[in-house]
Amino acid sequence: MKKGQLKDITILGILLLGLGMPCVISGEELQIAQLHAKNTTSLKLLDESKHFKRFIYDSGFNFTYPDAVRGIYVTGPSAGGSQFESLVNLVESTDLNTMVIDIKEDHGNVTFRPEKGSPYEDVAQNYIDEPRKMLEKLEKKGIYPIARIVVFKDSVLAEKRPDLSFKKDGKVWTNGKGEAFVNPFKKEVWKYNVNLAKQAAALGFQEIQFDYVRFPEGFEHYDKELEYSQGDYQDTDVENIQRRVQAVTDFVKYAKKELAYYDVKVGVDIFGYSATIPEAPGIGQNFSKIASNVDVISSMIYPSHWTAYFGIDFPDKHPYKLVTEYTKVENDVLGKLDDPPISRPWIQDFEAPWLYDGAPTQYGKAEVEAQIKALQENGINEFLIWNAANVYTKNVDYTPID
Repeated sequence: MKKGQLKDITILGILLLGLGMPCVISGEELQIAQLHAKNTTSLKLLDESKHFKRFIYDSGFNFTYPDAVRGIYVTGPSAGGSQFESLVNLVESTDLNTMVIDIKEDHGNVTFRPEKGSPYEDVAQNYIDEPRKMLEKLEKKGIYPIARIVVFKDSVLAEKRPDLSFKKDGKVWTNGKGEAFVNPFKKEVWKYNVNLAKQAAALGFQEIQFDYVRFPEGFEHYDKELEYSQGDYQDTDVENIQRRVQAVTDFVKYAKKELAYYDVKVGVDIFGYSATIPEAPGIGQNFSKIASNVDVISSMIYPSHWTAYFGIDFPDKHPYKLVTEYTKVENDVLGKLDDPPISRPWIQDFEAPWLYDGAPTQYGKAEVEAQIKALQENGINEFLIWNAANVYTKNVDYTPID
C-alpha cells in the first residue's frame, strides 16, 4: 500500500470512529464493523394482544377457543365419576363446546389431590383422580375447559382459620344455610385462592372462573354485629360500603395480574341484579368495576332468582321475557366501558319448587331455548347452563336462531 493511500484510509477511519462506527484496517481494506446489519430507529406501539411466548407458561395442551362458548357446569364428582362420559357425549353430539369444572367447590374443598406438602392437601377430595388425563380427553374431543373456583364462600377454610373469617360471640359466623365465608379484606385469602388458580392453569385449564367474589348476602344488615378485620382498608377515608366494593374490585385486579403469565382468560360470576344498580351495598359487587378488570363476565340470570323485576310478576314463568329485559340493561352498562369483557351469562336448566305452592314450572327444551334465543337476539352469543346435579335437558337446540 502506498503512503498516500494509507493516510487517506486512516483519516476515513478516524471520521467513522467519530460517528460511532467501529472499523479495522486490514491489509489494503478498511473494514467497517457495524453493530447491526441495519441501523434504523422506529417508534412503534406494541400490540399487547400478541403474547411474547418466551414469557408465557405452556401447559402442553393445544385448545382452541370456540366460535362462541356454549357450556355446562360439571361438579368434581361428575368430572371424576361415571357421569363424565355421558356429559362428554352430550357436548360432543350437540352445539355445546365447553365444560366449567369445579376445582374448588362451594364448601371450600379442592376436587383433586395435589402433591404432598401442598397447602391444599388437607382440604382436597380425590374426586378427579387424574386431572391431566381428563384434560387430555377434553383436548382430543375439542371441548374447551374452564376451572371454577369458589372464592369467599369457604366453610372449610373458615373453620380451619377462624382469623380469616367473620366471627360472632367468638365463633365462626354462618348464614341461614349454615355456610361460612372468609374475609375479602384479608389478602392472605386472595393469595390462597389465586395460587390454586395458578395450579389449575398449570394443569392446562384455559380459563379461570371465580365464583362467590363477594361478601355474604345481606352483609350490610349485620356487619356491625360481626368481628372481623378490615386489613389495609381499615384507615381508608370512605364508608364501609365503599370499602367492601374496593376490596372485591382489588381482588379481581390482583387475580388478573397474577394469572397473566399463564395466558388464561379470567372470568367472574356475578349476581345479575348487580348490573341494574350502581353497586350492591352489602356484598361489595360493582358490576362495571368488576367487568373492567376481567376477560369474561358471567351474570347469573336464572329466571327463578329474580323478584318482580322489569315489570314481570313471576319471572320463573317467563324465561324469554326475563332474559330479554336483562340483556337490554347489561348491554347498556357494558357499552359504556372502554374495553368491555365478553358477556357469558349463566342460564337455567332446573326447576324452582321453592317458589310454588304446587307443581313448579318445568324447565325443558322450550324454556332453555327461550333463554338462549333471547340472548342471541340481543347480541350475546355465549352462555353457560347451570344444573347443580349436572342433569341437562335432552334435544335442546343450543343455537336456536342460527
